Amino acid sequence: QMQLVESGGGLVQAGASLRLSCAASGRTFSSYAMGWFRQAPGKEREFVAAYSRSGAYTYYADSVKGRFTISRDNAKNTVYLQMNSLKPEDTAVYYCAANPSYSSNYYYRGETYDYWGQGIQVTVSS
Repeated sequence: QMQLVESGGGLVQAGASLRLSCAASGRTFSSYAMGWFRQAPGKEREFVAAYSRSGAYTYYADSVKGRFTISRDNAKNTVYLQMNSLKPEDTAVYYCAANPSYSSNYYYRGETYDYWGQGIQVTVSS
């Protein structure tokens, strides 16, 4: 099993920044692509961003391109989501997840991820 623990969420004003962290343990971190998803009450879970297993390729939902940046530090078994210019529409529970696939075709769908964190609340006030 892999354990994923998110941190860094909270309540901020629109236009502010937050950096989420997700610390992994229990499996070889570098063997997984890592993704961020989010879910707001009454809405479906949606893809936010992903980082490849290798090659430093990143992928973003259109709604966050130019505002969010995903990164990873394999030495620390941690993936990050830097969120800038936050909007009230970004309010959600954010989840990190691990995906064993080499193919980015699978990174956009939560069903292909093997491990999930418990989620962390991000609230952006208007």
